[in-house]
Amino acid sequence: MSSKKYVYLFEEGRADMKNLLGGKGANLAEMTNIGLPVPPGMIITTEACKEFYVNDRRFPPGMEEQVREKIRVLEEKTGKRFGDPANPLLVSVRSGAPVSMPGMMDTVLNLGLNDETVEGLGRAADRRFAFDCYRRFLNMFGDVVLGIEHAKFERILERYKERRGVALDQELPAEDLEQVVAEYRALIERETGQPFPQDPMEQLFMAIYAVFNSWNNDRAIVYRRINKIPDDLGTAVNIQVMVFGNLGDDCGTGVAFTRDPATGARELYGEYLINAQGEDVVAGIRTPRPISDLKVEMPAVYQQFASICERLEKHYRNMQDIEFTIERSRLYILQTRTGKRTAQAAVKIAVDMVHEGLISKEEAIMRVEPAQLDQLLHRRIDPRGSVKVIAKGLPASPGAASGKVVFDADEAEVLGNQGEKVILVRTETTPDDIHGIVAAQGVLTSRGGMTSHAAVVARGMGKPCVCGCEAIRIDYEAGEFRVNDLVVKKEDVISIDGSTGQVILGEVPLIDPELSPEFLELLQWADEIRTLGVRANADTPEDAAKARAFGAEGIGLTRTEHMFMAPDRLPIVQDMILATTTQERQDALDKLLPMQQGDFYGILKAMEGLPVTIRLLDPPLHEFLPNAEELAVEITRLRLTGGDEEELRKKEELLKKVRVLAEFNPMLGHRGCRLGITFPEVYAMQARAIFQATVQLVKEGVKVFPEVEIPLVGEVRELALLRQLVDEVAEQVMKETGVEFEYSVGTMIEIPRAALLADEIAREADFFSFGTNDLTQTTFGFSRDDAEGKFLHEYVEKKILPENPFIVLDQAGVGKLMKMCVALGRQTKPDLVIGICGEHGGEPSSIEFCHRIGLNYVSCSPFRVPIARLAAAQARVKNC
Repeated sequence: MSSKKYVYLFEEGRADMKNLLGGKGANLAEMTNIGLPVPPGMIITTEACKEFYVNDRRFPPGMEEQVREKIRVLEEKTGKRFGDPANPLLVSVRSGAPVSMPGMMDTVLNLGLNDETVEGLGRAADRRFAFDCYRRFLNMFGDVVLGIEHAKFERILERYKERRGVALDQELPAEDLEQVVAEYRALIERETGQPFPQDPMEQLFMAIYAVFNSWNNDRAIVYRRINKIPDDLGTAVNIQVMVFGNLGDDCGTGVAFTRDPATGARELYGEYLINAQGEDVVAGIRTPRPISDLKVEMPAVYQQFASICERLEKHYRNMQDIEFTIERSRLYILQTRTGKRTAQAAVKIAVDMVHEGLISKEEAIMRVEPAQLDQLLHRRIDPRGSVKVIAKGLPASPGAASGKVVFDADEAEVLGNQGEKVILVRTETTPDDIHGIVAAQGVLTSRGGMTSHAAVVARGMGKPCVCGCEAIRIDYEAGEFRVNDLVVKKEDVISIDGSTGQVILGEVPLIDPELSPEFLELLQWADEIRTLGVRANADTPEDAAKARAFGAEGIGLTRTEHMFMAPDRLPIVQDMILATTTQERQDALDKLLPMQQGDFYGILKAMEGLPVTIRLLDPPLHEFLPNAEELAVEITRLRLTGGDEEELRKKEELLKKVRVLAEFNPMLGHRGCRLGITFPEVYAMQARAIFQATVQLVKEGVKVFPEVEIPLVGEVRELALLRQLVDEVAEQVMKETGVEFEYSVGTMIEIPRAALLADEIAREADFFSFGTNDLTQTTFGFSRDDAEGKFLHEYVEKKILPENPFIVLDQAGVGKLMKMCVALGRQTKPDLVIGICGEHGGEPSSIEFCHRIGLNYVSCSPFRVPIARLAAAQARVKNC
């Protein structure tokens, strides 16, 4: 027999054994050892789960005997015996991964009941209570362990409630519950071809098997993929002596947070139900009551619970999510874990705990996920707009959203992936709805509370959610819900406000958020800690001003081609492209010059005192011309209808030019510096516009630092030639105006050859900026549009690639080129300024990589600047 230890009693574990015992088990062990009222139990380790999969889904040798030994210990502790008809020991079986996965794994309560022990439990306590426990156990066991659809059990129960004319489960008498139990057993035998197992030990091992198996069920895999949780952690199994919250009105069950998980306010927040068990609160079967009511209903229990909450928060130095049961006025703590929270709450709690002396500023920085800050930057309903509120539920997850009503998670996923905005409307959500919640803009449920599945999952994703909206009556078959006489059909548009609980008919106007004092204080601490600069990508003065308001320390990328696309400019740009002589082209450029100068003036002024990197024209010229196919169709129409001859001639000439400029692979074609070399007058115009705007601002007393960026350089002579052009224009402008100004010239590193020859290119560059979108395309040989549209999702699903490399930087390949480029560039120029301006500049793990390889700054979209500031600080803390 194996001597390896697979099973631990609670008192044998500690909080720091989370990887072995799972988060839930490690915390149960810790609470037991600090003397809290925790029902005794045991933990089967994550190692047993891993070996279960290695051994072709068989328990590791020796594990079963260790479980039997620990059951005997629990029998001694409680004075009850497993399977004893007179005084039965009942247990719960729960999963518990090292990383919290709320709702993703499965639970079985009241295990140990059978046709004999239910009678003993009835004699020891109450017959109605005993059969209530038995029907719950049969339902959970049938669903979780045997795979029978939960709705089949629910339909039987609903039929009995309808016969009695009652709304709640607890209103059914004992004789009805006995009949329900009989029908449940018959259902199980009918569905499985086997009678319900009566041996408690067989039940236990079947449940353990189901928990291990559930580690790889579909919803667990989806949750791990969404939250980037490794697949090889495995889950522990927690087996705990049952305590009962459904013995009567001096009993109950609840879930509470030591602080408000929506706002971060320092107050107990949660819900409970009297005469209820286990999953009732989180399952949304009954709408629970706020924890504050417990202070009146059971004051002694409330005071004890409040004291335990404070003790646990100080012990763990973090906000806790606590499950509890009250049995005959006696309080038991069933679980504690770090509480899930909104971004707003995460920021407030982190900052408050620093001021309370519980944690350091560095710890506070690490307590907030950078991606969470995105939630704080989402819009809310404009209070000045008129809205038609049709119902109100519980404000379960803040933020607002509008979308088409859908009642099915699969449909939400399909429509969401097609770009439709949808609101998922359900009576209640279950873990099976996870894919629909991911695709939806928000979630609305008619049942359930602030700790229901929908609320917890939506808060974790930063999506607005309204729960327990009992005013809506959902008819899935008709594809509609009703609020009194109002009917809202599938695909009608509604809005929800997860901050107020309001459900609104139609689309609503949304406005930008306001940043809280705690948010600003946390970012101030981040700025004190980080060494990596944060700039923004901005193409307009408005974007630049917004970026500055969010804390950007400059502009890392201004894309001048975006300025050419404006309706008043595109015809002039097209004239420039279609010019047949140098003079015609110069005439068009002369018209563009003052427009470009105005653009640069606005951006440079908005970023007064800070550097602004301006990339000269990058895309191929044909992108500014009409589509060839559309032109051909128009020409055919004109010919067939006898259209204007002059118009026909012009369009035919235009089509010829479009076809001449068309390229087989535009990404690798006549663009970037290649364009500047063949049409130097274009780059000369842009340089003049930059420098004339600079002179204008210098005269106004505004300090500006323009950085002229040459795109797509792969050979030092390309940069040398174009740098000479820029320098000559700068000298001309200084001579013409009599104004001296500072500027620098650098290049974007976006093809592998540039990284490989960085030591040579650095001779002509004042700065480098990694354009990691194109660098990723050219390193992989992927066209982003084709890859993402056709095969890249399969590469990620099949784990050929760990992430989409256009979202998360490919550190192994692209990152190696970047690292090499930094080393080579600074070998030539030790003080060479190097940044990144691709989308990766706002992605936290990519930002950490940029910190490690010694970049000076990252640049991202304005709304991601706060995320980058926090991620840069976290990178410093992690890599000190």
